Amino acid sequence: MSFLRLKKEIYPLVAIAAGLFILLFGLIMAKTVESSFFLLAVFVWFWIFGWKRACLHILPVFFVVGTVFFLIFYFATGKALSALYIVNRLAAILLGIVPGMGTRPVRMTRNLSQLRVPRSITLGMLIAMSFPPLLAGEIRRVQEAMKTRGAGSFLSPQIFYRAFLIPFVTRLVAISDTLALSVETRGFSLSKTPYTVYEKESIALIDIIFLFGLMAGAILMVVL
Repeated sequence: MSFLRLKKEIYPLVAIAAGLFILLFGLIMAKTVESSFFLLAVFVWFWIFGWKRACLHILPVFFVVGTVFFLIFYFATGKALSALYIVNRLAAILLGIVPGMGTRPVRMTRNLSQLRVPRSITLGMLIAMSFPPLLAGEIRRVQEAMKTRGAGSFLSPQIFYRAFLIPFVTRLVAISDTLALSVETRGFSLSKTPYTVYEKESIALIDIIFLFGLMAGAILMVVL
C-alpha cells in the first residue's frame, strides 16, 4: 500500500537519475529544434512535481546568460539556429541541476544511508548539497553589512578586500568548524560503525509516473 500512496516529494535517487538523464540527453539532442520544446516540457514537468522553487531559481540565470550567449553566437555566425542550439545546451545544464536543488539534503542522506552507501560518499553528498545555500546566505549577510556601514562600491579593490572578502572568508571558516562539530555531534562517523535509519525512503507510484513522463517525452521527441 505504501507504493500506491501519492507522496509530495520524489524519491531522492530517482531525482538524481532524472537530473543526469536530462543533462546527458539534452546535451546530445541540443542540435535540434525539437529539443527546445522538450526542455520546455521538462521545465513544466519539474514544476508540476514539486520543484517550483528550484525552477524559479534557474530562470534568471537562463534568461540573462541565455540571451548573452544567443546574441554572441548569432552575431558571430549569422545563424539563429546555431545560437538556439547553444541556448538548448544551457537549458539542459540548468534543468539537470534542478532535481538536486529541489531535493532536501536530509532526504538524500537518509536514502544513501538506507542503501548502505559508504559513509564518505554520503557525507560528501550532504556537504555538497548543504553548502551552496549556506554560501549564498553568507554572501547576502556580508553585503547587507556593507550597506549598513556604508562601505562603498565593490569596484574599489581595497573596499572589496577589507569589507567583503575578509569577513566572508572568516564566516566560511566558522561555518566549516560548525559543520564538522554538527556532524560529529550527530554521530556521523566515517568508520564502519553500525547505524539505523529512523525514517526510510521508499519508491512510490508518483516516482514511476514522474519517470514515465520523462521517458515518454524523450521517446516522443526522438520519434518525431
